Amino acid sequence: MEIRRTVIDDLDKVMEIYDDARRFMRDNGNANQWINGYPNIELIKQDIYEEKSYVCVDGNEILGVFYFSIGPDPTYLNIYEGDWLTDAPYGVVHRIASSGRQKGVASYCLNWCFDKCPNIKIDTHKDNIIMQNLLMKNGFTRCGIIYLEDGAERIAYQKVH
Repeated sequence: MEIRRTVIDDLDKVMEIYDDARRFMRDNGNANQWINGYPNIELIKQDIYEEKSYVCVDGNEILGVFYFSIGPDPTYLNIYEGDWLTDAPYGVVHRIASSGRQKGVASYCLNWCFDKCPNIKIDTHKDNIIMQNLLMKNGFTRCGIIYLEDGAERIAYQKVH
């Protein structure tokens, strides 16, 4: 497997992976995350144009997709019911999803991000037990609660070197 930037030609496959991820979440007790078509095609196009969208590929097959950026993220300015492990410069992972066709894709993506920046912040919905377990398995620490721009609550995690 390898990671590369997402290009516009990947858009159909990327959106298919997000559709499958939404279905998977609903089927596994997480009906309240990624609702109303989130992430939509306009947001993913913006991520691509800003060179912050990445795909995990094996040969020519796209197995996963995620947003990665190094630098402050307004989502993480305030944390409640806990604290960040460090206030050092950090990378952010959002919108990570796997095709489900190969095991270990999400872990591979998270480890790639950590190799690029040894301080990563990420969040997930309280009902997304699968993602919470994946983050813990990959060495992330539950740090507290953050709130998205729309007021939605998320559990915040961080991993530092």
